[in-house]
Amino acid sequence: MLTLQFVPYFELQNLDVDSKVDKLLDIAKTNKIVLVEGKLRPEEESYLIQKTMMSIDKKFKGVEICGVDYKRKNEQFIDVLKTSLARLLLGNREGFTIIGPASIVREIRRDPNKIELLTSSVKKRRK
Repeated sequence: MLTLQFVPYFELQNLDVDSKVDKLLDIAKTNKIVLVEGKLRPEEESYLIQKTMMSIDKKFKGVEICGVDYKRKNEQFIDVLKTSLARLLLGNREGFTIIGPASIVREIRRDPNKIELLTSSVKKRRK
C-alpha cells in the first residue's frame, strides 16, 4: 500500500531547519511519501540531503526529493503586489515539495503540465 502524508505549512513555519528536516525525514523513514505545502529553501533541501546521507542503512535507502513551484505568466503589477504582500504576511506557501523514501520512489519526473512519481512495489517481510 502506498501512503501519502500531507504536511501543512503551519506545522513547519516556526521550526528551525534542524527540527524541520528531522520531522520530514522521520515521516519518510516510515515509508510514507511526504507532500509539503510550500517549497523548502535551498539550504533546507541541502541539509535534508546531508542528514539523509548520514541516516542510510540496510532499512533506509535514502530519499527522492522534488520541489515544484508555479509561475504565473503575464501577471499585472497589482497582482504581483498582492502576492508579495500575502507572502510577507503569511509566509511563502507557493508550490509544494515531495519527499519519498528511495525504497518506494524510484524517480520523480516533472514538466510544466504534470508530475510523474515512479514507484517500486513494497514487499513486507513476514516474521
